[in-house]
Amino acid sequence: MSASRRPAAVIVLAAGDGTRMKSDLNKMLHRIGGRTLVAHALLAAARTETAHVAVTVRAQRDRVAPHVSEVWPDAVIADQDEVKGTGRAAECALDALPADLTGTVLVTYGDTPLLTTETLLELTAVHEGAGNAVTVLTAHLEDPTGYGRVYRGHDDTVHGIIEHKDALQARHEGGDLAHALDITEINSGIYAFDVEVLRASLAKVTTDNAQGEKYLTDVLAIARADGGRVDSHSIEDIWQIEGVNDKVQLARMGKELNRRTLDRLMRESGAIVTDPDTTWVDAEVTVGRDTVLEPNTQLLGATSIGAGAIIGPDCTLKDTEVGDGASVVRAHTELAVIGPKATVGPYSYLRPGTTLGEGGKIGGFVETKNADIGAGAKVPHLTYAGDVTIGEGANIGAGTIFANYDGVAKHHTQVGAHSFIGSNSVLVAPVTINDGAYVGAGSAIDGTVGPGQIAVARARQRNVDGWVARRRAGTRTAAAAEAALAARGGENTQDDNTHDTDSTHDTDTKGEGATA
Repeated sequence: MSASRRPAAVIVLAAGDGTRMKSDLNKMLHRIGGRTLVAHALLAAARTETAHVAVTVRAQRDRVAPHVSEVWPDAVIADQDEVKGTGRAAECALDALPADLTGTVLVTYGDTPLLTTETLLELTAVHEGAGNAVTVLTAHLEDPTGYGRVYRGHDDTVHGIIEHKDALQARHEGGDLAHALDITEINSGIYAFDVEVLRASLAKVTTDNAQGEKYLTDVLAIARADGGRVDSHSIEDIWQIEGVNDKVQLARMGKELNRRTLDRLMRESGAIVTDPDTTWVDAEVTVGRDTVLEPNTQLLGATSIGAGAIIGPDCTLKDTEVGDGASVVRAHTELAVIGPKATVGPYSYLRPGTTLGEGGKIGGFVETKNADIGAGAKVPHLTYAGDVTIGEGANIGAGTIFANYDGVAKHHTQVGAHSFIGSNSVLVAPVTINDGAYVGAGSAIDGTVGPGQIAVARARQRNVDGWVARRRAGTRTAAAAEAALAARGGENTQDDNTHDTDSTHDTDTKGEGATA
């Protein structure tokens, strides 16, 4: 698109109360596809590469205006005063733009989230190519009930907009507009104006109507009366001009946006979506070629998935990076990085700050936070790993707890490369397990373990003869013990399973027990 076909400015009207939303949150701040309604509209406008974007605000200004600035810092915030109406909202925005502005200004709405940049550029090109004073974006509906109709003159240009209730009255009264209800071309409320025409026409618009509002639609008749050409640009994609007025429409628009997002990922990126009806992907998410999205998967925020990965079923990934060939099954992740060919799940919870290296594993019922897990390292199951660095190739046994919090502050644990933590161990931070070290199963470690050492920190086993007979007499347990003793000739025999708890001595490898 040449620079001459870019609009000089885009005005986004976002001042309404949105009372039909039945919400304490301003309509513009409700979300679909991971963005607010006004963010969708604002980004569509800004991506035309216009020099000026102005957003008119009023209701909940203290929340809407900062959000607009966050989404697009260069946007000009215009405040609508007590005069109501779309005409006044556009006028306030125009007053906030440079006084010497020339060219085409587009007027859109903050509650039309599916309107695209491409459509805005097409509207600009049609408007300027025809030399129009005003060009209205329209569509044809089989059932236009409730919409304003675009009525045309004998020259086929737009002569004005007639609202539905006025069309009903015209049919009853007869006259030139008696056929208005039969018109299928509807007004979207989105326009391209010559800036000078818009300024001059808005100055003539009054509030002399039943609602006491300054209507933007009045500009069309004024511009025509002043000799300007008024015409339309019609689009087939009705969804682009549909606004959100209540939560039913919000849900419908969200579903349609999701459908379009999935279609784009499948057609353009080569993703495989097994069940589009149960897969939800935010607008900013990227997915690589041949990555499979299984049912009941949500990819939210700025999530990025590489090629050839498998995500799902039953996953929620938010602001998460997943490398090529990785697998994530029945997991919840947020602000995490999962390396190439790594595996996660099922039933894993990766909290912010988790990084899993290439080929690493986070298994079932594992929770991680601020955990840097090296390439090929394994945290297979039933573990909490918080504030920890785990070296390459290390293995963390089932039931291990990294006790990172002392009630006042968080502390860090370092586990070295190719080390081995036995099952059901507690590592009391701050603690360092050096490269190539072992921790025996069931140990509570609160000191450094050197390279090549094994640390065993648990009490020696003590067996008390006759305890069940004395303390649980008459139970099924006592009967079973009595029968077993009788089979042994009436005496317990000592199994050879004594555990040496002195880490300075050689220790039987039975004490190492971890899981892979």
